[in-house]
Amino acid sequence: MSKFFTTAILLALISFRLNAQDADSLLRSLDSAKTTGDIVSATFKSTRVVLSHSSETQKRYDLDMRIRHHFGDVGGSFGGSHTLYGLDVATDLYIGFDYGLTNKTTLGIGRSKYDELFNFFVKQKAIEQALGKSPVTVTLLAQAGIIARKENFVNEFNDDSTRTSYLFQAMIARKFSEHLSLQVSPAYLLRSLHVAPGDNQNMFSVGFAGRFKLSKRLSFVADYQLVNAFGRPETLFDNYFNPLGVGLEIETGGHVFSLNFMNSEYIIENNFLPDTQKSWNDGGVRFGFTISRNFSLKKSNNPDIQSKIY
Repeated sequence: MSKFFTTAILLALISFRLNAQDADSLLRSLDSAKTTGDIVSATFKSTRVVLSHSSETQKRYDLDMRIRHHFGDVGGSFGGSHTLYGLDVATDLYIGFDYGLTNKTTLGIGRSKYDELFNFFVKQKAIEQALGKSPVTVTLLAQAGIIARKENFVNEFNDDSTRTSYLFQAMIARKFSEHLSLQVSPAYLLRSLHVAPGDNQNMFSVGFAGRFKLSKRLSFVADYQLVNAFGRPETLFDNYFNPLGVGLEIETGGHVFSLNFMNSEYIIENNFLPDTQKSWNDGGVRFGFTISRNFSLKKSNNPDIQSKIY
C-alpha cells in the first residue's frame, strides 16, 4: 500500500511540473475575463482538506466554527457489527474557531478530545497564484499544541514544557483548472519528551492533497501524509502508519459538510502525524465528518473582504 501511494505521489509531482504552462493556458481559457496579474481564487473550498490544512485562509472579519468527529474502526478486531462498524465509538472530537485577522492572516484555536489537546495556530498566505505571475499559492502555518489532561502515571510530565508540541508547515498549492487543485505540504514537528519509545523526538513529513470538483456543490477530496520516512526508525513501521484520508465535500449555502474515511484516529496534526496506529489494510479505516459554518462578522460590499471559500 505504501509503495503504491509513494509511486502515485511521484507521478503527481512530475505532472505538477510538466503541466504548469498548460495549466495556465487552461485557466485563461476557462475565465477569459481575467487578465495578467489577476488572483486565482478558491483553490480549495475550505481551509481544510480531509485531515490537513489547505492553502486557503479566512477572509477578513470572517469567523469559521468547525466541528469534527472521528468514529472507531470499521473492521478488524475493534470494529464490525458489534460497534456498528465503528459508529458506537468516538476516537476523537474537535471544536475550533478560525478568524480572519486580514485577508491573508488567520488565527485559530481549538480543542480535541484525545489528550485534551488545545491547539493555537497562525496561518499566513505568503504568495497567491496569479495569472501570468505566480504559478502557485504558498501558505505558512505555525501551530502549538498543549496537552491538558491529567497524568496517567506519576511524573509523566516533568513540567509544563513537556506537554507542548509545535508544528511548522508550508502549503504549496496550484489550481490547475476549475475542477482540479493539488497541494504539497512539507512540515516539521517539534515534540516534547512525550514520545513513543525508540521514536524521534522531532520529525519531518510531507503531505499531499487534492480536490476534484464533481459539481457546483460537490467535490472529492483526499490527502496523504508521508511520515514513515526521513529518518524515522524502521522498527516502528509495523506500529505506526502514514495517515490517508478521502472524502466528499458538500456545500450548502453557509455550511460546508465533509463526509470522510481515514485511518487516523486523531484530528490535530500534532497528534495524527506521529501517532496514527491504524492501517487501511487491517480494517483500521474509520468514518468521520466535519461541519463548518462561516460567519461574516462585518458585512461589506467590497468583494476583497467577502469570503470566497463559502
